[in-house]
Amino acid sequence: MDQPKIERVLSLMKLMTGNTDYTIDEIAEKLDLSRRSIYRYIETFKDAGFVIIHKNGGIYKLGRESRYFRDISQLIHFTDEEAHIVNQLIEGLDNTNILKQNLRKKLSSVYNCTSMADCVVDRANSVNTNAIIEAITTKQQVILHNYSSSHTDRVSDRLVEPFGFTTNYVQIWCYEPDSQLNKLFNTARIEKVEILNKEWEYEEHHRKGYIDIFRISGYEQHRVQLILGVLSYNLLTEEYPLSTRDIHRIDNNHWKLDTLVSNYVGIGRFVMGLYSDITIITPEFQEYINQIIRERYNSIKE
Repeated sequence: MDQPKIERVLSLMKLMTGNTDYTIDEIAEKLDLSRRSIYRYIETFKDAGFVIIHKNGGIYKLGRESRYFRDISQLIHFTDEEAHIVNQLIEGLDNTNILKQNLRKKLSSVYNCTSMADCVVDRANSVNTNAIIEAITTKQQVILHNYSSSHTDRVSDRLVEPFGFTTNYVQIWCYEPDSQLNKLFNTARIEKVEILNKEWEYEEHHRKGYIDIFRISGYEQHRVQLILGVLSYNLLTEEYPLSTRDIHRIDNNHWKLDTLVSNYVGIGRFVMGLYSDITIITPEFQEYINQIIRERYNSIKE
């Protein structure tokens, strides 16, 4: 069997084993195959010993009770305990180690993220996270039901096209048609994920932004350099662990932070709370802080 045919067979198996039900016509359209070819592959699955489930509405599924399905699943999926151990080993690597991100990407690719998501994320969020993973894989739109937004202080349903995760599935990159913007949504603030029977319509607009060490996202990067004292160094590394990759020791009492930020909001809040323990090197950022100080002073006078 040539490689393109193998890829088609694997893609068909993937569609027939996911949580989303597809008709023969829908499968044919997704794989750019004829109905006749789909039926021929299904017959091949039957002959190979797979259990085929025919549901109402012309929907076909591969039964998980199939002997080969169980064998394949055991071969390529982690148990919860195995996933937990693998994740601990990966997380034990230093953040500056390029192998860490490479291993995450490969595991996400090989295991379709699901088994790792069950282990990495909180159990209460794993159902929603796995639904998002499926929607990304099948390129479907979803509704994030009762999403609690910290920006608008509102709870509402959000129609989005999810296309990526941040580290450990904490946030989802989505394109929101209503606002015509790419946004980050926190998985912990989603009550329920509903996968729609509707494919992405705006894939050309999907674009991941940069997330800085203060967990602020954006599409620009601004370099900021600071000299930290003992207090600010300890608080920064404890509250924002990723900052350690951008910090260099000067002496026993001082450290230099040289980092890229999406904007000055996150780092500005941190500096304003510890202003007496921090020396700002970057002129543009110093002016930003000066402006905040002037505005606060003027508001007090009024």
